[in-house]
Amino acid sequence: MNFEVKIGSIWIRYLQLLRRLREVHNLNSEELQQVNDINMSSAATADTKSSKDDISGSKEKWMEKIESLQIPRSEVNKLIMNYLVTEGFKDAAEKFQVESGTEPGIDLKTLDQRIKILEKIQEGHIQKAINMINSYQPQLLDDNRYLYFHLQQQHLIELIRDKNIDAALKFAQENLADQGEESTGVLEELERTLALLAFEDPETSPFGDLLAISHRQKVASELNTAFLGQENKDSSVSKLAYLLKFVLWAQEELDKKKVKYPKMTDLAVALIDEPK
Repeated sequence: MNFEVKIGSIWIRYLQLLRRLREVHNLNSEELQQVNDINMSSAATADTKSSKDDISGSKEKWMEKIESLQIPRSEVNKLIMNYLVTEGFKDAAEKFQVESGTEPGIDLKTLDQRIKILEKIQEGHIQKAINMINSYQPQLLDDNRYLYFHLQQQHLIELIRDKNIDAALKFAQENLADQGEESTGVLEELERTLALLAFEDPETSPFGDLLAISHRQKVASELNTAFLGQENKDSSVSKLAYLLKFVLWAQEELDKKKVKYPKMTDLAVALIDEPK
């Protein structure tokens, strides 16, 4: 199975599910009440039972309804390409362009510098990344001081990871102390970071999440979002991210109404479970 099919098959499921959830969510309050009442009474009308079956019937019926919703392949391909470009996956975008014929909408070569900077963040080379940012987009960190703090905080975390305690304390005093005085939120984050110094094994401390690789990725993601905003893209968030939020929102709304329906429980593989 090639790259296009593997990703596209899951994302088609997202789009189909979103459309199906919108259909169900658009039922009026009276219909939803009828759906719930049928679980308590065997005297419901045939029409009400039909509505109930349509919403909370078997997974098989639900999937049949989803599969019947036709979504043009070209639209799915655009969604995939938008995600790859927004997240900076240049190699994957190039491969997908060849396989699907979908245009990325930008010159993919322009992603090179952004990718190199994000890689430095993920490798823990924060100061190098900051220097590269200042050369690539000189105004970015001046315009986003909270992002700049997070980069400096990550550099402090890397010093603590390397057990370079003296350098960590000096860096915090010279570069971060004033920022902590200006913002309560910054102060709290700084205190959590410095608290790592109190533990012989900071990785297992209550603040060990700061030393996880996922924290580097979080900072890299924040930086990538800032890059996209500075470059005046249509959105600094991929359309896929919005789509997933819509799916989760629609399911949450149905849960609030206590409607039984086949629910997507694993977004990574678009797994849908039986109604509960």
